[in-house]
Amino acid sequence: MSALVSAAGLGLIGTDAQASADPGGRGDELRQLAERAGRELEGAPATEIARWAFQTFGDRFCVTSSMADAVLAHLVSRVAPGVDVVFLDTGLHFPETLAVRDEVARTLPVNVRSIRPRLTVGQQDGVYGPRLFNKSPDECCRLRKVEPLERALTGYDAWAAGLRRDESPTRANTPVVAFDPRRGKVKVNPIAAWTQADVDAYISRWNVPVNELFRRGYGSIGCWPCTRRTGAGEDARAGRWAMFEKTECGLHV
Repeated sequence: MSALVSAAGLGLIGTDAQASADPGGRGDELRQLAERAGRELEGAPATEIARWAFQTFGDRFCVTSSMADAVLAHLVSRVAPGVDVVFLDTGLHFPETLAVRDEVARTLPVNVRSIRPRLTVGQQDGVYGPRLFNKSPDECCRLRKVEPLERALTGYDAWAAGLRRDESPTRANTPVVAFDPRRGKVKVNPIAAWTQADVDAYISRWNVPVNELFRRGYGSIGCWPCTRRTGAGEDARAGRWAMFEKTECGLHV
């Protein structure tokens, strides 16, 4: 392990009782840890970034995946076999997305956790009216993605996401490690510096599961009501919430 300060050295790894005893103090220490790691791991290989996270946080580290592909889950599983992979099962996913999730669970050495919203789609329609995603996509994302993620991350100090700087202007400055102040956790982005060519090369080398919808003209894949195919020359995320001034679901802000 590098000279980076570890969570164990700061006393951050312990029992759940210890973890909740001093949330403010732990938050300050996690912030310092993340800021230092972000500086020192910039430019490091993605596997080294993932290995640092696992060695630092152990079973209080997880991976989140939208199952557009299994690149991040596969990469982290190479250095952290048995790692938890959190998938937000919104109830509005394409069947192709659920197929990737099931293949990941079946073929990779990971523990897939499918986290569902508190309300089914039908229950949400009853409370908020039908097709909330058309009327208020931010509220729909809050109910079906943001709140479930908050619950899912309760038992972790750090989480990995598959954000890349080349995906959109809003992600251009994504750090490889940062502190997530809203959740009080360390956020790890091992493939932040990768390009689409890097992703394609990894998929080809390791035969990683990929969502079939990419072959049908989709550049970025989310819930079916808010995702369309992208045209030639469009940004990869142009097909997300295309009728709204919205580029993110709220998970990564």
